[in-house]
Amino acid sequence: MSGALLALVASTLPPAAAQASAPDSPRARTLVVGPHGSDSAAGTPSAPLRTIGAAISRAGSGSTIVVRGGQYHESLTIPSGKRLTIEAAPGDRPWIDGSQPVHGWRATADGFVHHGWRASFDSSPTYTWGASDGTDPGWSFVNPQRPMAAHPDQVWIGGAAQRQVSSRAQLRPGAFFVDERADRLYLGSDPAGRDVRASTLATALAIRASGTTIRGIGVRRFAPSVPHMGAVTVEARDVTLARVSVRGNATTGVHVMAPGVALRHVSLVDNGMLGLSATYADGLRLMHVRAQGNNTEGFNHAPVAGGIKIGRTRGVRVVGATATGNDGTGLWFDESTQGIRVLDSVVRDNDHHGISLEISDNARVVDTVIAGNTDDGVKVNNTSRVGLWNNTIVDNGRPVNIVQDERDGSDPDVPGHDPRRPVPAPGLTWINSDVSVHNNILGRGQADANCLLCVEDYSGRFSAAELGVRASGNVYARANRSAPNWVVVWSRGAGNPAVFTSVSEFARTTGQERPHLAVVGRPAVTRDLGATAVVSRAAERVAQPLPAALARSLGRPAGVRHLGAWVG
Repeated sequence: MSGALLALVASTLPPAAAQASAPDSPRARTLVVGPHGSDSAAGTPSAPLRTIGAAISRAGSGSTIVVRGGQYHESLTIPSGKRLTIEAAPGDRPWIDGSQPVHGWRATADGFVHHGWRASFDSSPTYTWGASDGTDPGWSFVNPQRPMAAHPDQVWIGGAAQRQVSSRAQLRPGAFFVDERADRLYLGSDPAGRDVRASTLATALAIRASGTTIRGIGVRRFAPSVPHMGAVTVEARDVTLARVSVRGNATTGVHVMAPGVALRHVSLVDNGMLGLSATYADGLRLMHVRAQGNNTEGFNHAPVAGGIKIGRTRGVRVVGATATGNDGTGLWFDESTQGIRVLDSVVRDNDHHGISLEISDNARVVDTVIAGNTDDGVKVNNTSRVGLWNNTIVDNGRPVNIVQDERDGSDPDVPGHDPRRPVPAPGLTWINSDVSVHNNILGRGQADANCLLCVEDYSGRFSAAELGVRASGNVYARANRSAPNWVVVWSRGAGNPAVFTSVSEFARTTGQERPHLAVVGRPAVTRDLGATAVVSRAAERVAQPLPAALARSLGRPAGVRHLGAWVG
C-alpha cells in the first residue's frame, strides 16, 4: 500500500466524535421502500417510498428501512450520527444498481453507436486523484497489456461484460469504446434485441454512521475510480454487513476504514480490482465471506489486486471464508497488520499466492484448504510469530514459502508502517521469527515448484534457525523422489541455502520434522482434498497435539492429533 493511499485513507477517516454511537432519535421508526412507491408517500407497507435515499433522509437515528425487491439506481450516504438498519423485505432481493439501460443504437461502419452519452468517470490509476501510475517494475497498478483497467466505464450486453478499448479502431465483438469528446458510446457487438446496460454512477454506499447494519441488499455495476476506494465504503465503527452481495463493480467492491466492522455471509464477486480492502480496520471480522473472480480488469497483482487485502489493522479474524478464482492473491495481509487469524477457510485457484503474510506480526492460519494457486500456497514474508497448523496445502507453486528480504521495521523510511504507532512498533520487527509449521499436508506442487517447505533469506542475514522456523508433524507428498527437486530449502544466511532431497535427511541434519510422514508415488489427499487413509492412520504417531487456544477457536478437543485440514 502506497504512502498516497495512507494519506488518502487518513484524510477520510471520521473524527473520533463522529465515530461514537449517537443516541437514537425520537423519530426512529420503520420505513418501507418499493420500486413502485413514491417519495411523497408515507413510507408504510401500503404506501412505500420510491427511493432508499428518500428513506435515509426521512429516517431518524435508530430507524429501520425495509427495501422490497427490485432495482434502485442510487448513490447513497448514511450520514454521521444516523444509525440505521437497511434490510431486504422478507424473501426479497433488492439491488442497488449503478447501471442503466441504453437504447437508440445505430449501425456504423465499425460497430454500433449511441449518441448523447454523457456518463464520465475519473481514470486516476492510483489511490491519489490525478496522480500518474508508478514506474517501478512490478509496482504499478496498471498492466501495459490491460491499459484501460483504471477506466471505470462498464457495459453489458445480455448480461455479458464487454471489454473497454481506447479507440474506435480497436472495436471488436465483445468490446466497447467511450468517445467523451463527442458524447458517444460505441459497441463492437450487435445490440439488436438484447438488453444493453452501462454504468452511470460511480459509488453505491458510503456508511458514515456508527452501528449501522446493512442486511440482504445487493450492490452491483457501479463505476468507482481507484481513489474512490470502493463501491461501498465503511467509514464508521461497529458497522455490520450481512448477507450482502457486491459484484460487477469497476474497481474495489468494499473498502473498510474503521474499527469493529463485521462482514457476515458477504459475497464479493467479479469486481474489477479487489473484492475487499481494509485499512485501520481494527477488530475486523470476516465470517463466511466469499471473494471470487475478482480483478476482472487485469490490474497488476501488486501493489493491489485479487480477493481480499488488509493492511495496518490489528485483530483480524477470518472464519469460514472462501477466496477462489481471483486474478491475484486470495487473502493478503500487509503493512503492519497484527493479530491475524484465518480459520476453517478455503483458498483455491487464485492466479498468484493463496495467502500472503507480509511485514506483519502474530498470525495463525489453521484448518484451511489452500490449493491450486499459481504461486505460493502460503507466503510468509518478513512476518513474525506465525503458526501454520493443520492446513492442506497442495497443487500450488511452493506450498509454504518463508522469505526474508532487507526491509526492517526499525527503519522509518521504509513504506508500510502504521502511523498510529511508534517506529519501531512492538512486535513489528518485519523479521521472520517464531514461525511454526505443524500438521500440514504439503505436496503436489505445480510443475515449476522446486521445494515443499522453502525458507530463504534474500538479505543474507539469517539462517532458518536464527529466524526461528520450526517444523514437525507435517506430511510431505511427492509424485516421485525427484519431483519436486527438493523437499526442503533451508536458509544458511549468507550464501546459498541448504537443500534436502528427503525429509529424513532434513531431520538428521537439522533436528526438525521429528516426527513426519513422507508419501512418495501415491496421493496424500483424496479428490475432495481430505486426507487419504494412509495419512489418517499416521496421525496418532506423526501429528503434534493441537494447542488448546487453537482447539477452542475450531471447536475441537485440545490435544487432538490430526493431519491436514478437517474437510467435510
